[in-house]
Amino acid sequence: MIKTETGQTTASSTFLLLAFIILTGLGSFLFVKASLSLSLSLIIITVFILVVVSFLSAEAALYLLIAAMLLSPEFIMGELLGKGTGGRGVTIRFDDIILVVIGIGWFAKTAIRKELGLFLKTPLNGPIGFYIAVCVVSTLIGFAMDRLNLKTGLFYVVKYFEFFIVYFMAVNHLRDKEQIKRFVVAMLMVCMVICVIAMLQIPAGGRVTAPFEGETGEPNTLGGYLVLMLSITFGLLVTSDSTKQKTLLGILVVMIIIPLLATLSRSSWVAMGPMLLTLIYFSKKRLMIVVPLVIIVLIAPLVMPKAVKDRAMFTVTQRKHMGQVEIGGIRLDTSASARISSWKNVLTKDFVKHPVFGYGVTGYAFLDAQYPKILIETGILGFIAFLSLLFFIYKNALRAYRSASDPFFRGISLGYLAGFIAMLVHSIGTNIFVIVRIMEPFWFLTAIIIMIPTIEAEGLKTKVDNIAVEQIQKIR
Repeated sequence: MIKTETGQTTASSTFLLLAFIILTGLGSFLFVKASLSLSLSLIIITVFILVVVSFLSAEAALYLLIAAMLLSPEFIMGELLGKGTGGRGVTIRFDDIILVVIGIGWFAKTAIRKELGLFLKTPLNGPIGFYIAVCVVSTLIGFAMDRLNLKTGLFYVVKYFEFFIVYFMAVNHLRDKEQIKRFVVAMLMVCMVICVIAMLQIPAGGRVTAPFEGETGEPNTLGGYLVLMLSITFGLLVTSDSTKQKTLLGILVVMIIIPLLATLSRSSWVAMGPMLLTLIYFSKKRLMIVVPLVIIVLIAPLVMPKAVKDRAMFTVTQRKHMGQVEIGGIRLDTSASARISSWKNVLTKDFVKHPVFGYGVTGYAFLDAQYPKILIETGILGFIAFLSLLFFIYKNALRAYRSASDPFFRGISLGYLAGFIAMLVHSIGTNIFVIVRIMEPFWFLTAIIIMIPTIEAEGLKTKVDNIAVEQIQKIR
């Protein structure tokens, strides 16, 4: 065993020496004996280094995860069979690897330090467990009834729930306000980088996307992410007492809005409305939002790029095509019509065939609308489980906002509330709650919101204890 300068035995020091020895041996073996390519060898060694880092510093590993949420490359590995896959292949991203690595580091640490526990008890554990259980059972039933490919269904179930791992890893490592501040600043810095990358795409024309999204990209994914981060930025902006912070957050707001418009994502634009209304309703500084918003609405028709205007009007001005839906004499474009048709088909025809557990994950045709997708794939039980999870998220976010006395905590919880409402609206026409690049930051923020009351209470208790100690010392 390794002794520290004070003579105390430390498990981390021993682990570090063992890791160094193993790493040296592993590198030699891979390069000399295993005949692996240099790139593959480096990947394996990098993963091993991440395991060591996550064991010694879970916070450092979480910073890597935050950076990888939007900035990690993805790899398509083969194809999956299934009606609900949308013709997509197996997608593995670097943050998938980091999640596994952090999990291994956490399991190793809890094996050594039993007092840490594996999962922290939170108000969302029950709803998350219920939702996961229903999805697994519905998928197994769908396989037994020959409605889906089991490998594909279970793969997508695991992919859907990997962001819950983000939640549990975060709540297990959140300790104090300063740490949360560092994580939030890291997320805002990543957002700023994403905005710069997106704005650099604007001169080339077309719709902008986040980096590493394949050949075609996913503008709606970037739009949803930007709406979420815009709400967090707004929440911090209206609650901050620092002029410097307000200036930096104001700059970030502008940086987010520009690429958000350039995504040409109409569902993201629509989600901005309820997000802003939520901010206005709950904020005590409504004029900070209302006045700029009125000015923007008034000047928008004069300064809005033509591509944005055309995209907004395209919903009702597209030429006549097969499959278009008319509402009140107004003909909608094919994209909006397809979403309306999917809602109609699910609710009026297909749902009643398997109402309790649904068709199973990937057992039904691909749908780009969250609520009918949940209903048709997991049935009424899955839909209830999903709604209960959303209810508990909202309930605890509202509690965090109303109970928080610290301006920073109030800003984060206010922004989260607005972002949560935006995600609910966005889900009407998009599968927001299964998009990894949106859900990873969402669930990391959810972990922060859930932990705010506990951390603030502990901080207050520590402050009271310190005052008591000082008073006793003065008396003595």
